[in-house]
Amino acid sequence: MTAERAGEWHGWRAAAEAALYGPDGFYRRPEGPAGHFRTSVHASPLFAVAVARLLCRVDEALGRPDPLGFVDMAAGRGELVTGVLAALPAEVAARTRAYAVEIAGRPEALDHRIEWLPEPPPGITGLLFANEWLDNVPVEVAQADARGVPRRVLVRRDGTERLGEPVAGPQARWLARWWPLAGGAEGTRAEIGLPRDEAWAAAAGTLDRGLAVAVDYAHTAAHRPPFGTLTGFREGRETAPVPDGSCDLTAHVALDACALPGARLMSQRDALRGLGITGARPPLELASTRPAEYVRALASAGEAAELTATGGLGDFGWLMQSVGIPDVLPDVLTE
Repeated sequence: MTAERAGEWHGWRAAAEAALYGPDGFYRRPEGPAGHFRTSVHASPLFAVAVARLLCRVDEALGRPDPLGFVDMAAGRGELVTGVLAALPAEVAARTRAYAVEIAGRPEALDHRIEWLPEPPPGITGLLFANEWLDNVPVEVAQADARGVPRRVLVRRDGTERLGEPVAGPQARWLARWWPLAGGAEGTRAEIGLPRDEAWAAAAGTLDRGLAVAVDYAHTAAHRPPFGTLTGFREGRETAPVPDGSCDLTAHVALDACALPGARLMSQRDALRGLGITGARPPLELASTRPAEYVRALASAGEAAELTATGGLGDFGWLMQSVGIPDVLPDVLTE
């Protein structure tokens, strides 16, 4: 969105697309996402360890193919894919072909084994993993007017909003199915997740066989927030969502709407526990017999506790879409 058009009104989807991914957008900035917010990837290397374990389970379910694909969607600066390669057993790592999908330029020091791409490659056999990607796929925002009619919310570059035309067509059908606003109280809002449904279907569709996983801030139909979730992040702090390229623009994901037939939804807490990340404290007697090991284990338990915490990262949703393989986490209860 150019300076000359700063006073023009746009739907939130177009405004966020330009603010995040345009030539001067937020995701083109040199510091990368880690300079503004902290994901599970940044919270602890245990997250990459868990994803590596998941990749190993997918590998076994696939019959140990060569090559075994690993696709890191919205890879940032390659932190997750780098950690996963480091955590894999040598035999699996030797067969793994790793892809980082990101619009920003390739970091200079990135492992030469990692291919850097603007979109996921087709025909993958393996694991596609999208950590906090879908929340940054821009969507339209709708708001009920005084008569309860859902209308598109229009926005200017400075964040000023007004109501536009009534929501119609496929967007109206999506609202009616997944986040009903019609006849609701004035001012109630929804984020129309149709672009995310389409983006996820396209990403999962690149797999020939394997598993596609989306991890994100999420809500389901029984617990939609009445005023939406659109917000901004800048330098580690939540801020007003202003589509001028100065901050991240994010909204929670209706993962139940994204789910294709056969998908499973679970919390990050359950998924990580199923992959051996529990947050259990080490036995106290270890402190006296092997104190250095105890300190390391205690630190690891603290990191695992953060990744699985109720009210925090543990509440994130995991959408798991198997393609031609059995469930690789059959012992985990879904929520």
